[in-house]
Amino acid sequence: MSEKLTAIEEACVTLGLRMTDQRRVIARIIADAQDHPDVEELHRRAVTVDDRISISTVYRTVKLFEDAGIIERHDFRDGRSRYEPVPDEHHDHLIDLRNGTVVEFRSEEIEHLQEEIARKLGYRLVGHRLELYGVPLDKAKPADPAAVPASEKD
Repeated sequence: MSEKLTAIEEACVTLGLRMTDQRRVIARIIADAQDHPDVEELHRRAVTVDDRISISTVYRTVKLFEDAGIIERHDFRDGRSRYEPVPDEHHDHLIDLRNGTVVEFRSEEIEHLQEEIARKLGYRLVGHRLELYGVPLDKAKPADPAAVPASEKD
């Protein structure tokens, strides 16, 4: 693994969290993940780097990182808590109910609409989480985030 600290490791150092070798492995796996892995998947990946990492160590580390506000937990209606680093920029999720694929997206139109709704109801929006659940229109093709028009990706 690289000597350069990931954003998760830097956040841990900033917060004064002790970084054991095993925590460092788990932090790097989460930081490098292109998906939203659950604890079992994190453990599978971690033991390929260090076979002494137990599933309980992964659970404890994920809880520590989540409590510190370094990673976010998502429950995408599949019975598993899945994780990602706290993003630098807000995004929402579309979950494919057929295969569990999670597509990240951002839509300025949706962002403005949510703010407008909150304002009309007498509130100032300070945060939100949007999860869309769907099945592909074309049953033969999995969802392709690259196929979304740029105007809808904002």
